[in-house]
Amino acid sequence: MVSVVPMYFYSAQVESINRDRLITNERLLQNAVTRSLADDISQHQESLRLMLSNLSSALQVASGGDFTSQNVQAPELRALLENFVSSSEDLAYATLLNADAKGISAGRIAPDPFMQSELTRAFVAAREGRPYTGQALVVGSGKSARTVMLVSTPVMGAGHFIGLLAAVVDLQFLIRRLQEVHRGGLTPYVIDSQGRLVAGATSDYATGQDMSKVEIVRNFVEQGSKSQMVAATREFSMREGKEQVMMLGTYSPVTNLDWAVVAQKPRAEAYRGVYEMQRTARILAIMAVALSIAISVFAARRITNPLEVLTRFSRAIARGDFAQRVRLDSRTEIGELAETFNAMSGELEHFVLDLKRAANENRELFMGSIQMLAGAVDEKDPYTRGHSDRVTRYSVMIAREMGIYEDYIETVRISAQLHDVGKIGIEDRILKKPGALTPEEFEIMKTHTTKGANILRPVAQLKDMIPGIELHHESLDGRGYPHGLKGEEIPLLPRIIAVADTFDALTTNRPYQHAHDPKDALRIIHNLSGKRLDPTAVAALTAVYERGEIRVQRPVVATPAEPVAPAAPGLTPAPEAAVEAVAMAQTTRS
Repeated sequence: MVSVVPMYFYSAQVESINRDRLITNERLLQNAVTRSLADDISQHQESLRLMLSNLSSALQVASGGDFTSQNVQAPELRALLENFVSSSEDLAYATLLNADAKGISAGRIAPDPFMQSELTRAFVAAREGRPYTGQALVVGSGKSARTVMLVSTPVMGAGHFIGLLAAVVDLQFLIRRLQEVHRGGLTPYVIDSQGRLVAGATSDYATGQDMSKVEIVRNFVEQGSKSQMVAATREFSMREGKEQVMMLGTYSPVTNLDWAVVAQKPRAEAYRGVYEMQRTARILAIMAVALSIAISVFAARRITNPLEVLTRFSRAIARGDFAQRVRLDSRTEIGELAETFNAMSGELEHFVLDLKRAANENRELFMGSIQMLAGAVDEKDPYTRGHSDRVTRYSVMIAREMGIYEDYIETVRISAQLHDVGKIGIEDRILKKPGALTPEEFEIMKTHTTKGANILRPVAQLKDMIPGIELHHESLDGRGYPHGLKGEEIPLLPRIIAVADTFDALTTNRPYQHAHDPKDALRIIHNLSGKRLDPTAVAALTAVYERGEIRVQRPVVATPAEPVAPAAPGLTPAPEAAVEAVAMAQTTRS
């Protein structure tokens, strides 16, 4: 019983663990396959967008930005378009249209009525300044049939719509990838946000087919924008003929398209290795139990024989024969093995301690280097000395108040410390100017965000911190820089740093303003909440300040403030506009 009962429970536990691992491995395999396909599609789309952008620039240069009816037919423009189509096997057709919907085209297919309808939608989107990605269509018939998709971009000149550049992409590259995965045992296909089939690996799946009746597809469609966050793997039932078959499937969203890659397999086939493992494990368990019984009998005899000797001598002593001595020699290697193991464990402990010490030293050196770099930036401008340290402290407080996990707070700390590192590349005559900047100087000052990002981008360990450095002057209303992002387009990291940066700029003396009282600064920040600054981060800053965790030391010497911009004679700006103008000026130089 001592051998068999533990062996039974041990084998059952091992079987359960291995079963769970095999199931997890199968799910991870599907996840990896769909994620890889989704990434390939996303990268292909990004590459195509980049090619269209480059071609648009080349066409504008070649035409001098003039796409009138006469110039749009120029031979050099046609040559550029033809070279573009011939540059890739995936490009089946391309067209350039001017603002009057007249232009040139090149390619190996002719647009049918369905494609003409897609071009019309693309032209309407281009007039509104939007790129357009059409739905998958089938052109041709029989062996020459091809699944294609229209991708377009507006051609803008001096901020105005002057034309449309569109390309028809042959999705044969995607079908080949799906067929490769299908040969590995999975059934993959791609769907759009409405559950319509984009491409499949076999002829059983036709482009445009409604797949929303399949449970996993329906889950993706119902999730909507939430489905773009993570991949999902689940079991579901699917009708095949007259039978309901349990399936295991995974979908992975395509990040820059409203598509998803789905891979599925019958559950019995997916878990075949699990069932085989269970049978094998049970046979081995029975054999192990039988062997353990035999070993137990042998071991019991080895134990009972010394016990019999001990009992015999014990009885002799109990009878009063004190001359008897118990002599029982029983030696094993366990004690010696334990001493050896203890010695090895001691050496390992010292080794681990040395590794931890070296890691801590490297981290301290890394953090010290970051602080020195931020200090060097602050030292360039005597008015912002200590600015990076204060913004870092405020940003960490805001992040903790928002309940952000500790690993991300470390990202906030480093990004905030380096948020103004790009000012190394700003000339001292602008950075140290004791007054308001001219529009030209302001444009140069605005480049410190992208300069900082470019400085740190080669450092792989700092890639997660770059958004906070490059985007901390973006505004929720789209009036920020360098990219004019709006709302949720701005990541959480720069939104946190923007609030901390604004608060420090408002509560310190600058050459163009007096330091505000912290309460006045919070009032100004609240006026900008939801317009320029993130409301959640503003609320977190307010909560931290009201608890007394932020103490702002007022400077002893205040620099005379200069007006941000003179008001028109006889006019008084509205309070809200004035507050926003002041805050804009303060954060611009911070």
